[in-house]
Amino acid sequence: MSNNQIDQDALAAEWGLALDSDDAPPKEQVKPSADAATGDEDLASQWADAVEGAAEGDDDVASQWAAMVDENQAQAAKGADRILNQEEIDSLLGFNLSELSFNDNSGIRAIIDSAMVSYERLPMLEIVFDRLVRLLTTSLRNFTSDNVEVSLDRITSVRFGDYLNSIPLPAILAVFKAEEWDNFGLFTINSSLIYSIIDVLLGGRRGHAAVRVEGRPYTTIETGLVKRLIELILADAELAFKPLSPVKFNIDRLETNPRFAAITRPANAAILVRLRIDMEDRGGHAELLLPYATIEPIRGVLLQMFMGEKFGRDQIWEGHLATEIGHAEISVDAVLYEARLPLRQMMQLEVGDTLSLDIRPDSLVTVRCGDVALTEGRMGRVGDKVSVRIAKPLRKPKTTLAMFENADETRNRVEATP
Repeated sequence: MSNNQIDQDALAAEWGLALDSDDAPPKEQVKPSADAATGDEDLASQWADAVEGAAEGDDDVASQWAAMVDENQAQAAKGADRILNQEEIDSLLGFNLSELSFNDNSGIRAIIDSAMVSYERLPMLEIVFDRLVRLLTTSLRNFTSDNVEVSLDRITSVRFGDYLNSIPLPAILAVFKAEEWDNFGLFTINSSLIYSIIDVLLGGRRGHAAVRVEGRPYTTIETGLVKRLIELILADAELAFKPLSPVKFNIDRLETNPRFAAITRPANAAILVRLRIDMEDRGGHAELLLPYATIEPIRGVLLQMFMGEKFGRDQIWEGHLATEIGHAEISVDAVLYEARLPLRQMMQLEVGDTLSLDIRPDSLVTVRCGDVALTEGRMGRVGDKVSVRIAKPLRKPKTTLAMFENADETRNRVEATP
């Protein structure tokens, strides 16, 4: 492009000189010579070269612009047709069956589970399962005659369907029924713990990991030993819940396929308790799952912050209040007779008129405190004072303490309802 500019400048200078020469007055008529014809041909050739160079430069710029436009269109088409892979989809949804985590959810899964009730709203659950861990440690040591360590791995809230999909197979699932709560629970023992317990109970050597035989169903002997282990754990669970609510856990059936262990709807929330059981270099996990529908009968007890908590009641304050009420003074009326009279008759009463009472001398009078009738008695006289002898026991109030407490709980529930 710079060479073309230089040629154009030189050409413009030559044209300027030619114009100046044309404007000058001619002194004499001179015939065109051969040198002038040669200069015109050179000038024409220079103009043709300049035009061709400009055309070539314009073609180069146009080709560059066309290449840039094609490249941008290709990139846009590539981005529009791009398909997300499975990892990117799982990251967007915050859910992956192969790496299911009950502690840290993100993405759409976190939004879905945000309405799920957390076990932290039931503070007594952690105390109950801590007690279960202590009981299990002693019971399993006596059961296996080995050094057993039981630890509480975690307590989480999960959806029942997600939990069934996350169970690693093979495993044994025990469906048990809570008789007093009239609902079911699920107890799962993974393959590692099953073979470890079988190895210990059948006299396996210490210091050697249990041999896992995959690809075959559990034998009758293995299933029987695992059932004894589950019965032992459920018995300790009964003792752990006993201070709150006596309950009996009975095994309903044993399953190896999670699809046959459905005890509630897949979308229902449940409490999942994971226990880690170690026997020196052997061990595994056991999981106890209780749907929220199962523990609903004792939900009021599980809301307590500590064992034996009384909501809204203080024993010391109740005793003080009872003492003060006992020393309170009240006014008591002895009503001899009551009657309804027309207002006209009352307006006609004069001094000296006699009102006849429709009672006999030995009729009972009513003893009242305000508008509440307490008892009845007979009129008499002690010395110079009129007295009443109580003839019937005090009337019991129609509203009992239990009814009063139930009414108070109902009122609090209605106030708490949005």
